Amino acid sequence: MDAVRARADVRFACDEPTLRDTLPGTDIMMVTDFRTEALAAAWHTADKLKWIHATSAGVDALMFPDLIKGDVTVTNARGIFDRTIAEYVLCTILMFAKDFPNSIRLQMKHQWKHRDTERAEGKQVLVVGAGSIGRQIGRLVGAAGLKAHGIARKPRKEDPDFVAVHGNDDLYEQLGHADFVVIAAPLTPQTEGLFDEKAFKAMKKSARLINIGRGPIVKTDDLITALKNGEIAGAGLDVFEEEPLAEDHPLWDMENVTMTAHMAGDFIGWKRALTDQFLENFDRWHKGEELFNLVDKELGYAGSK
Repeated sequence: MDAVRARADVRFACDEPTLRDTLPGTDIMMVTDFRTEALAAAWHTADKLKWIHATSAGVDALMFPDLIKGDVTVTNARGIFDRTIAEYVLCTILMFAKDFPNSIRLQMKHQWKHRDTERAEGKQVLVVGAGSIGRQIGRLVGAAGLKAHGIARKPRKEDPDFVAVHGNDDLYEQLGHADFVVIAAPLTPQTEGLFDEKAFKAMKKSARLINIGRGPIVKTDDLITALKNGEIAGAGLDVFEEEPLAEDHPLWDMENVTMTAHMAGDFIGWKRALTDQFLENFDRWHKGEELFNLVDKELGYAGSK
């Protein structure tokens, strides 16, 4: 943050008490803990705050009523993690198609077992959340020969990265066509618990769910039931309703589930990339120019501008 210190007084806060002390007189706030509730608790001390920048794509933890209704500008880290998350999704699709989870288990047991595996080419991928991250997913899986469809607030008949983009009202119909369903939507009141018993029953029995969005979009108990009953074939999960996942959670031992620790977008050098992005917007702020990655606080995510 040396580049910021040359033009501003930099303060640090790590919890609610220190935030209460540092918010008064603060014009700009950079949030690195996207799960914190400290800001809402200390909000009454923010007497000069004009701009909050979240170093995450999701801003759900920041969207409390006083901030939404107020005139404080919010920006996010849109664009930083898009490509690496798309790579994670493609990797997960190929792991399922080529049965790599079973190959790893057999290798650990020193067992030689030949199997036939699936072709990924031509399979349909439904990306729920056709925004910045979803677009990169569509582009990458399309380059690998899969057919990417999207779900967004508004349908788009023509899109360079998707075969088609369908509206939210078409979700359940489209779930019935997809071989892989990827959740790339932000967590909002509309998406929380979206993938429940009804959604899983609408999916193909051979379909796999991949969640790189937010854990609470999926009702975990309903997912486990669907996996056990064969309503869907598998799940690749990077995010969960409760993190970290408890050591005795049943998902750990399910052979049709792959899991990672909320790391789909984290690449070597991501912290520096986040800082550079903030500094670019900080420079715009000083020049009186419009900031990029502006979050629509009512919708809960940044638009395409």
